[in-house]
Amino acid sequence: MEQGEKTNLFSDVILPFLLLTIGAAVAAFALEEFLVPFTILDGGVVGVSMIVSQLSGLPLGLFIVVLNIPFLLLGLKRLGWAFLIRGLYAMVLFSVLLEVFAPLPALTDQDLLVVCFGGVLLGLGVGLILRSGGCLDGTEIVAMLLSRKTSFSTGQIVLGFNIVIYGVAGLLFGLDRALYSLLTYFITSKIIDMVENGMEQGKAVMIITDEGKQIADALYQQLGRTCTLIEGRGLISGQKVVLYCVVTRIEIPAVKKIIHEMDGSAFVTVSDVSEIIGQHIKQTKTEG
Repeated sequence: MEQGEKTNLFSDVILPFLLLTIGAAVAAFALEEFLVPFTILDGGVVGVSMIVSQLSGLPLGLFIVVLNIPFLLLGLKRLGWAFLIRGLYAMVLFSVLLEVFAPLPALTDQDLLVVCFGGVLLGLGVGLILRSGGCLDGTEIVAMLLSRKTSFSTGQIVLGFNIVIYGVAGLLFGLDRALYSLLTYFITSKIIDMVENGMEQGKAVMIITDEGKQIADALYQQLGRTCTLIEGRGLISGQKVVLYCVVTRIEIPAVKKIIHEMDGSAFVTVSDVSEIIGQHIKQTKTEG
């Protein structure tokens, strides 16, 4: 039993925060040593922060934390305290490391190398953070929530936000900076997909439990996800309820927390979903 507790402590707490730390360090290094010196912007809140920092001369890390706080609080309702704590930890550490790396000279002055290596390293860092249940950019939270109310996917909404940001960058810093930023964004997105399997990658969760109704209700109330309930019988354990639910990757930590609280002995499998037909992955509940 003690060994199991140690394993859970490492996999549920120590490892995620270790990956969050590495991801924040890599992302901060990518920004300060490649992108910021040449006014090549990231997307979302980080991109807005970079624009404001360039115009005001104030520290970039300050704007990243301040502008992201409302989005973290918005995500708290759907994704829980674990997401808030991990997201805030990643953002604060990321902001501190930006100031640490800022005095160091840029590693190259070649635009092509800046875009390629900056995009790859930024994607690696952000991917590790997302994979560990954290977040660096609040627009992803807003996009995920908006996607449940509209026909647009999370990725399409994020892209729309970023096109506006890069358009503003083009007006302020020149068209070439906007084009380089857009190219960096595409590289970063592909690397994030490789590391984290995509922000909106569908995940099928199968739960074998004695508390099927309670878990299904909690998933619907907290995440807006419906479940299919199947009656099953274990060879040794007897009558069971099998729940089948499709969620997004960023919601997996919240799903695990719900299951652990409702039935610590539940048997759970999580697998990738290659294609989704219909609206099962989106919330259809009308709130009012």
